[in-house]
Amino acid sequence: MNGKRKVLAGLAFGAGLALVAGAALSHGDVTPQAVDVSTLKPLGTDWHDVNPYRNDAAAIKVGASAYNQNCARCHGLEVVSGGIAPDLRKLDLDPDTDAYFRNSVLAGKVRNGAVYMPPFAATLSQEAIWAIKSYIETRRASLDQ
Repeated sequence: MNGKRKVLAGLAFGAGLALVAGAALSHGDVTPQAVDVSTLKPLGTDWHDVNPYRNDAAAIKVGASAYNQNCARCHGLEVVSGGIAPDLRKLDLDPDTDAYFRNSVLAGKVRNGAVYMPPFAATLSQEAIWAIKSYIETRRASLDQ
């Protein structure tokens, strides 16, 4: 390979790296979207520590839509992470994980001043958060495929 080709190949490689880096840095720029939970049983004002919609078909349907609107950009389509954000299918199904999930969604994730996940407290209701968790749990089986 002559010198000119090496320079061009290096420039092309650098441009590709810049595009990848830009995509990785932009993953946290998500505007939370409201979720229609009118088809779900209201949960009241006291926050549940355990998912009350687990295995509820109506909640799973709402959760699938809500996940696609608010979570898929970072956590992956059908809850299959592309590596930018954690693979939510790997969350334990134990009740302690429910509270961790709820609190993480409400407060978001910030490290050293960098927003890794926006807070959803002002946008997502309790019903929406638990519906999303219910949908995520249905995708757990796809880990084995």
